[in-house]
Amino acid sequence: MDFKTKIIQKRYDGFLNTPSLWKGNGILELLQLDIPAESKQFNATIDEHQRLGKYIEHFVFFQLNTTKATKCIAENIQIKRHKVTIGELDCLFEKDNKPFHLEIVYKFYLYDETLGKNEIERFIGPNRKDTLVEKLNKLKNKQLPLLYSKEGLAYLDSIGIHYSNIKQLLCFKAQLFIPFSFKKINLETINEDCIVGFYVTKKELMNFETSKFYVPSKKDWLLQPYEKVSWVSYSQILNRTNEDLKKNFAPLLWIKSPKGTIDKCFLIWWS
Repeated sequence: MDFKTKIIQKRYDGFLNTPSLWKGNGILELLQLDIPAESKQFNATIDEHQRLGKYIEHFVFFQLNTTKATKCIAENIQIKRHKVTIGELDCLFEKDNKPFHLEIVYKFYLYDETLGKNEIERFIGPNRKDTLVEKLNKLKNKQLPLLYSKEGLAYLDSIGIHYSNIKQLLCFKAQLFIPFSFKKINLETINEDCIVGFYVTKKELMNFETSKFYVPSKKDWLLQPYEKVSWVSYSQILNRTNEDLKKNFAPLLWIKSPKGTIDKCFLIWWS
């Protein structure tokens, strides 16, 4: 297995090992996809130049097509009104000969206790440009209803599916990060298994002066950190991330302690 194949496999493994953000229909009655991956070896062609969201969609399509009694019917369906695209359905698939509409989401959220009144309102993107609440509202009020628009129903009719027979699901996976000062966080609705690391300010990063650091590429954010990468020193990571912070971009770091343990961490600019 060459290096490219190995790294794609590691990303697929990272995707598979990421839990759903909630279980069952615990949030807004939105039901999560729950199928085990029967093939753990990813052997499909994938475009390395795609953005992360589209990249992950191919992992989901592969998972569906390699699971018994399950197959994709259509992917990335453009719904048009007067030849203008009004939205996209991520995937239609069959399981046990029953049709489903699936929307796919993979997110990285940080817990900010200063936001909102409950745990759902307190998760925000690393760069503070998106929130969990905004994404849920978009799914509930725009992306899922698109299937039942006049144009969506016409598409279903064109492929021989009656709207009353189709169910809607989400594949909503996420990696969650809590403040460095928190030892633990208790979540009631959101799946605590999604917590994979913490976040720090530049000042708090001083606690890791004796550690080594690595900055993975965006697609490698999916990975479980491992030893054999090009680690750099504390002073080197400050130089490397300085421009990111000036541009209001929060980089993801792997931090290896002198004892050899490795943590995932976002370095934030906004606190």
